[in-house]
Amino acid sequence: MNIDTALKECMSIAGAVGVALVDYESGMSLGVSGGGDWLNLELAAAGNTEVVRSELRTMSTLALSDSIEDILITLHRQYHLIRLMDAVKSKNSLFLYLVLEREVANLALARHHLKRVESDLYV
Repeated sequence: MNIDTALKECMSIAGAVGVALVDYESGMSLGVSGGGDWLNLELAAAGNTEVVRSELRTMSTLALSDSIEDILITLHRQYHLIRLMDAVKSKNSLFLYLVLEREVANLALARHHLKRVESDLYV
């Protein structure tokens, strides 16, 4: 699946407010969908590159021989889900960043759906 199709799939997840495909080395978005006046996806995605970099540094410092599947940030009204792409498959340092409206979203189903999109996406 290409980037546009993947972003559309993500926006079909119940409660989806916005989604971005982001390169955490550069902080640049390869594609965005959704958002709005109160959610600048470009800015939020760039800011979350620091979250990803920080977690990767911490794992390296702790010498953990494991990989991050996803990172969840919970707010009172939103879930922010960061799903790292399989680095071996994508040969990139990419993540999917999905913002969900908490009252509408089912977090377990959203994570499952995002995992499927990640596995089908080729960049």
